[in-house]
Amino acid sequence: MTDTSAVLERLRRTTDSIIGEADLLQRLASDRPLRIKYGVDCTAPFLHLGHAVNLWMMRQLQDLGHQVVFLLGDLTTRIGDPTGRSETRPVLTPAEIDANAAAFTEQVGLVLRTSPDVFEVRRNSEWYDAMDTATLLGLFSQVTHAQLMARDMFRTRIAEGREIGLHELIYPVLQGYDSFAVGSDLTIVGTDQLFNEQMGRQFQQRLGIPPQVVITSTITPGLDGGPKQSKSLNNFVALTDTPRDKFGKLMSLPDSLVEVYARVYTELPLDAVAALADAAAQGGPPARDAKLRLASAVVTRYHGAGAARTEQDAFLNTFTHREEPTDIPEVPVGRTPASLIQLLRLARPADSNSELRRLIQQGAVSVGGAKKTDPEELVDLSTPATLRSGRRTWHRLTPPT
Repeated sequence: MTDTSAVLERLRRTTDSIIGEADLLQRLASDRPLRIKYGVDCTAPFLHLGHAVNLWMMRQLQDLGHQVVFLLGDLTTRIGDPTGRSETRPVLTPAEIDANAAAFTEQVGLVLRTSPDVFEVRRNSEWYDAMDTATLLGLFSQVTHAQLMARDMFRTRIAEGREIGLHELIYPVLQGYDSFAVGSDLTIVGTDQLFNEQMGRQFQQRLGIPPQVVITSTITPGLDGGPKQSKSLNNFVALTDTPRDKFGKLMSLPDSLVEVYARVYTELPLDAVAALADAAAQGGPPARDAKLRLASAVVTRYHGAGAARTEQDAFLNTFTHREEPTDIPEVPVGRTPASLIQLLRLARPADSNSELRRLIQQGAVSVGGAKKTDPEELVDLSTPATLRSGRRTWHRLTPPT
């Protein structure tokens, strides 16, 4: 097996399809570093394990000297990508776009190398702000109405009598031209972006450069076994989750998903992945042990082997031996009683009131080991007490000494 074939074989582990495979083999065999387009709109950044599949494939190529062009779609964010949406998306302000762009850059750095030799940051406002109307209309003239109406989400909206903004119709055109503007050799995307990236291939060919290769990556179900990972469905493992949260969430995975999660989200050898799948199919303790190894492999990938050992020990002590964690974060409180919902706000400031009330309604909140179901119940704060919210989250309520 040649080196080029080995690279491609490694990418196939998390690949759904390759458009232009022969071109990719030829380009990998050349001495020229590939330019790999990674485009994002600057909406609120939220990257989870599913998004990271593409990032790890790009990281593999970066390690071989190829360059990721991180394209921030600040102009197209003002338009709004209609992909997967049944309604027009609200348009963000320039200040919101800038803040989200900074946060996106920080999150992708959890996987990608960001040294200038293999990482370049661009914004598509660079060419669109300078483009005159005649040139823009020339781009639109290269795309037909029939092509755009081939998108299933547009057809669905029309069938259901919902409006489509003209700015949404031109979004695929602008994203396609981005590929020409940055000289993309390769892009790695989810299948929902294939239409837009095929548009990129069309523009590159018509404007006189070789078309980019498009790799679509494997999409897995969410933690609950339902749709793909989503913030709204709370069935995700975020890249910014702590090692403890990553480990605990993966231990809740249905046994039937152990194989695909191990194959897509870890670097375990494929024979080890097959062994985990066999163990998970047995249920009971073998399935639990398979998930322990899966969770350890994921945490190791992002945080190192030491963190994985720590979290496995903590999980076993807490959920197998029923022990309270030893490293509970402290939340300073006053001595006077406070309502349960007020204490949860102190302990979990990033969560909304509705999320906190949902935890209480689900019976997932306890103080000092006693379950609490009334958000307005006053809690005695004269002595330290342990607040538990959810299966994996503890806080020590500590009044002043």
